Amino acid sequence: MNAAYLDTSVAVWLAQGDLNRITQTALDAIRNFDLLVSPMVSLELAYLNEINRITLTAQDMLLKLKAELGVEVCNASFPSLIAIAINEKWTRDPFDRIIVSQAKANGLSPLISSDEAIRKNYVKTVWQ
Repeated sequence: MNAAYLDTSVAVWLAQGDLNRITQTALDAIRNFDLLVSPMVSLELAYLNEINRITLTAQDMLLKLKAELGVEVCNASFPSLIAIAINEKWTRDPFDRIIVSQAKANGLSPLISSDEAIRKNYVKTVWQ
């Protein structure tokens, strides 16, 4: 089975059981792919917890996603991601740059994301 990446918001919604925020197309992909997250998603989850946007810690959220859906954190080389991210000039958001670069580095893998800017700029985004 091929892998697909989860964007941070989708990871949060899945961990919270908030499936009504996820499109049917995205839910189908979640069921049909091995799921990965970028380590940058881990960092963004930690940030969201620190600013009280989510209650679970990044570690607890990732453990929950792994137990429930088999989600793994990708271990691709950081220098290879940065080499790609340098050219992602469509955003100033470092989280989005690295998350998209992670999917690109893994053979242009699908990225499940509701983010409109990502959807406009990464052809393999799964949402609609």
